[in-house]
Amino acid sequence: MNKSSKILIVGHADVIEKSLTQYFRGNGFSNIFSSSEIALNPTIQNSVYEFFQKQRPEYVFLGSTRSGGIEANQQYSAEFLYHNSESQNNVIHAAYKFEAKKLLYFAASCVYPKETPQPIKEEYLLSGPLEATSQPYSVAKISGIHLCQAYRKQYGFNAVAVVPATIYGPDSDTDLGKAHVMGALIAKFHNALLRNEKEVVVWGSGQARREFLFAEDFVQACLFLMEHYAEAQMLNVGYGADVSIAELAEMIKKVMGFKGGITFDRTKPDGAMAKLLDSSRITRLGWKPKVKLEEGIGKTYEWYKKISQK
Repeated sequence: MNKSSKILIVGHADVIEKSLTQYFRGNGFSNIFSSSEIALNPTIQNSVYEFFQKQRPEYVFLGSTRSGGIEANQQYSAEFLYHNSESQNNVIHAAYKFEAKKLLYFAASCVYPKETPQPIKEEYLLSGPLEATSQPYSVAKISGIHLCQAYRKQYGFNAVAVVPATIYGPDSDTDLGKAHVMGALIAKFHNALLRNEKEVVVWGSGQARREFLFAEDFVQACLFLMEHYAEAQMLNVGYGADVSIAELAEMIKKVMGFKGGITFDRTKPDGAMAKLLDSSRITRLGWKPKVKLEEGIGKTYEWYKKISQK
């Protein structure tokens, strides 16, 4: 890629789409198309084909067009399956048909079985049953991985699939009905501070473990893979360590200076109990994350305080 390359970023105005868009524009790239900003509906084939035929993007970053945490997965399961399946089918085929140079597809760690050895290797895909709370979304993302591999095998199209850990940072979704755990907890603790509440209630037992990767690090991983990787094998992209939800809540509490208690609502689901990725393949290629979790939480909270004041 160079500063004049035509680059398309497909998402749903989420942290990944916004972080990539901001990086490219902030570093002098002049032909950036973000699907949430232009008249492009990824679920409608004609909309996608017309855009590709007119603009001819050279590099495509393809994320989710619907996603969220456990509550959102349960409430919008049909939307998550339909929108993501239609979007990735349309965009991957259009990228091939209109001769894009490369496509990078973002899956999610929920593509792996609910119970699987930790850390999770790429080979564990489809080795057991999926976590029920996110199964429709997981099925869509698994389909996208295989579509990339099939288009490479049959047509020689340069499509690469990656499985990121949970991405967080400025522009994370903090809507409590939709957000992943990081965004939801930051919003909950912030609201508790403002209201002088004595406790914050967290879904689940607190024992489930999650791996978090700061958005800036994921952007750098995407750039690295666009330049240095062109294989059928999908790649995990993670931080390399996980924390329990209880540990995460305590860390956010400390960063924010909240003095109250933390209560776990065990009537709510935990989801998969562990999802630590084995990212040794990409680290052997030369990429490594830089932002430590507590530092990333601090940066995310500073962003959230600013937008909350508007």
